[in-house]
Amino acid sequence: MTRRRFYAPPGAFNSNLDRVILDTAEARHLREVLRLKIGDEIYVFNGKGKEFHCRIEESRRDTAQLKVISEVAPARPESPLELTLAVALLKGEKFDLVVQKATELGVTRVVPVVTRLADIRLRDASDAAKRVGRWQRIALEAAKQSGRALVPEITSPVAFASLLQEAPAKLQDGRANDQLNCLMFSEREGQSMMKATLPANPSLLTALVGSEGGWTDEELAAARQAGWAIVTLGGRTLRAETAAIAVTTLLQHLYGDLS
Repeated sequence: MTRRRFYAPPGAFNSNLDRVILDTAEARHLREVLRLKIGDEIYVFNGKGKEFHCRIEESRRDTAQLKVISEVAPARPESPLELTLAVALLKGEKFDLVVQKATELGVTRVVPVVTRLADIRLRDASDAAKRVGRWQRIALEAAKQSGRALVPEITSPVAFASLLQEAPAKLQDGRANDQLNCLMFSEREGQSMMKATLPANPSLLTALVGSEGGWTDEELAAARQAGWAIVTLGGRTLRAETAAIAVTTLLQHLYGDLS
């Protein structure tokens, strides 16, 4: 039987983890769409990897209180590969698609990147915040649909130069060699995945995909100098959103849980 799954952030649970309150949107879906009633049992995931079997104790128009029966294994397991997908800013629907499909495919984090040839330019911090909020909602819905209990983090947009320096630093936790775990995908000046030097079974990877316009010579040189491996996907020219999805699928197949 398919689980009836709902989302509640960690802060919605009480200190004993035996009660949880659903917000307005989830409560209305429970009551008005699925027409569930007091006593019905559902599942609630917290977006951080945990899932709980619960019973409805109180149901109102704008809230619902649940009793936690037990913690359970998530509906679908997480990939053993902790994959960060960094993608140049793309026009609205294209980036939306990347976030949705990358979530379904098991990424841990999505990083929007401001590159020289990015498809869009952010007006200000407010514009960036609105976009990130929308992408986070898309990731949440995709996680719910795909059975994940972990909702990928969608970071604030970062400058290309900052990503080059920050990504290796975040990998230095004893599990990874930073110069082997950062991959920049490019149509030129790279080598195939089969020829790239990578650890045998990496648990952490950062994959960087460019915009429709690709990379400038200066960006490629900067990435190579920072220790990133430059990788190509073959002879065909892919749209940026297609490349991002293909990269995620390929890496999850090679190192994750897509067999």
